[in-house]
Parts: sequence; structure tokens; C-alpha cells
Amino acid sequence: MALITRTQFIEKTVAEVFAVVVDGASWADWNPTVRASRRLDAGPIGNGARFEWDLRGVGKVVQEFQEFEPNTRVRFVTHVKTLGGGHLFCFSTQREGTRIDHEVEIRPKGVFLLFAPMMGLIGRKDLRDTANALQAHLER
Repeated sequence: MALITRTQFIEKTVAEVFAVVVDGASWADWNPTVRASRRLDAGPIGNGARFEWDLRGVGKVVQEFQEFEPNTRVRFVTHVKTLGGGHLFCFSTQREGTRIDHEVEIRPKGVFLLFAPMMGLIGRKDLRDTANALQAHLER
């Protein structure tokens, strides 16, 4: 298993940053690691909301929200046969902007356990790319 962390600061309010992060259907508009994104269900955004993403290097995966606390935290849980895990975002106000503490967990399954070290390297790069793209999208 790989556990990857990162902290970043964005010069926008927590509400503005949170709104972009939880709009999972629009991730492909700004995130280079997501080639296509769409919502799979209807209703309010919250725990259990599901999205389908076409992820760079992985293909189509379902992402489900868990630990959804508005303007505080949200976990994207990945549902795919070859790996488990997800991405936890924790938001807090710092100075006149937002601090995001990222935690990405990658749990390969089956024969993909052999590729665990490589998945950690790819996960680190994807987290860096996602954080940088989020910042560029919000601070433009």
C-alpha cells in the first residue's frame, strides 16, 4: 500500500475551493489526470454521490464520496477491481486563503501487488499534477 500526502495553499476561500473539488463531474475540465468525468447519480452532493472518471494510466473508474463534511473534508473512494483506496481532502482557512491537506491511499489488489512500488511513484506524480492544476484553475 502507498500513502501519499501533500499540503497546499490556495488564495481563495474554503467555500470556493471546496465547491470546485466536490464538482466531480467537472474534474476533466481542469485536471490533466482525468480525461473525462461525469456524475452517475442525481440529487444533492454528499456522502454516496458517485462519479465516473477516465483516469490517465488507469481507465474508467467509479469515485464515491465518503466522509463528506461541507467546507471541511471529503474523501473520494475509488471503486475498481485492480486497486482500492482514495483521496482525502481536508480544508481549513489559513491567512486569507485555504489550506488543503491531501492524503492519497493506493491499495493494489491481486497481481497488481507486484506493481505497488511503481504505483506509489505514479500516485505521487498524479497528486502533484492534481494539486498544481487545482491551484492554477482557482488562482487564474
